Amino acid sequence: ELDLENARIDRSDALGNFLPSLNSQMNTSGSTGLILDPTTNGFVSATIFSASASATSGLTLFDGLRNVHRMNRAKLNELSNQYRLDNLVDDIRLNVANSYLSILSNKETLKVAEAQYAVTLQDLKRTKELVESGVVPRGDLLEVEATAATQEQTIINNQNLVLLSRIALAQLLQITDYENFDIADEEFSVPPSDILKYSPKVIFDKALTFRNDIKFSESGVALAEKDLQIAKGAVFPTIGAFFNYNTRYSDQTRDPFTGEKIAFKDQLWINDGISYGAQLTIPIFNGFSTRNNIRRSQISVEQARLQLEQTKLDLETTINQAYVDVQNSAKAYEASQKTLEARRLAYDYSKDRFDVGLMNAFDFSQAQSRVDNAEAEVVRNKYNYIFRIKVLEFFYGLPIVLN
Repeated sequence: ELDLENARIDRSDALGNFLPSLNSQMNTSGSTGLILDPTTNGFVSATIFSASASATSGLTLFDGLRNVHRMNRAKLNELSNQYRLDNLVDDIRLNVANSYLSILSNKETLKVAEAQYAVTLQDLKRTKELVESGVVPRGDLLEVEATAATQEQTIINNQNLVLLSRIALAQLLQITDYENFDIADEEFSVPPSDILKYSPKVIFDKALTFRNDIKFSESGVALAEKDLQIAKGAVFPTIGAFFNYNTRYSDQTRDPFTGEKIAFKDQLWINDGISYGAQLTIPIFNGFSTRNNIRRSQISVEQARLQLEQTKLDLETTINQAYVDVQNSAKAYEASQKTLEARRLAYDYSKDRFDVGLMNAFDFSQAQSRVDNAEAEVVRNKYNYIFRIKVLEFFYGLPIVLN
């Protein structure tokens, strides 16, 4: 925003180049002895107090159209900085969406861990009963207690992750009250999306029409071309006009007929004068600086064009990667769901065997741990898939909507 404000100031400067300059000057002095009276141009022996004032105005009539090009450049520079600001806003939108989904993912993972811990507490109660009845050894009880302690630690870790992700989002939103900042507890399902119907080439072609990073690079080329026009304008003559008004006063000036001193305001009218004219400056030789400036500007144009092509290549690479990420995250999410379903069936079978003493606590704990990991993996893959979809939709020009 500050760069944009500076660009607006530069535009005001460029506009001012078309306006005439106006400056004034005033001098006062006192002298004693044989001195030159500035109002009569004669020498007198006296103490003289004198004053003079002038106003000068100048206007550039022609400078090789450099002022015109500077004005156009200032407009382009303002637009370029607006594109740059908008591009930063786009990045912030993606970061906010990612942070928001991270909070939801961490909260859902925490709920899963708490639910798993509640089940373990029930298993712990059941195991105590089996130990007391002599069905299973006491070592099985210790194994279940260890599992419960591990899950307590997992809950604490997940609570910390929720807190850290809340702080990260609050910082992005410039919210300082981290403790009271939170988001609504919502469980998101994977939203329907048709984005994969479009090829990466189609998405890229559309992104070229509205992406602010592309517009920023294109404006960089236009700015470099304007700088080249300004540099070429230095080879043309410069034509200017000027106007000057001046007047003066001396306390020794007298009326030649009456001998009386002439009043201050009367002298200002009597002694005033004006000058005006035009000036022509023709550049002949200036140590190769004009030619070198033109060459440097030509190189800058080529560099800006190369930067534009690089920006397009980077965007195309990013879109291709985002497209592959959506495909891979979709497969990972689907695979994790199937894994969870299989782990739950295996867990139910293990629990039935454990409840009747046909499985030891260690093997049962392993089956439970596999379910816990599978549930956490489903949550991670789901929110990663949602974010990847939103990123690709964003490159296609769709707004980021999470509901």
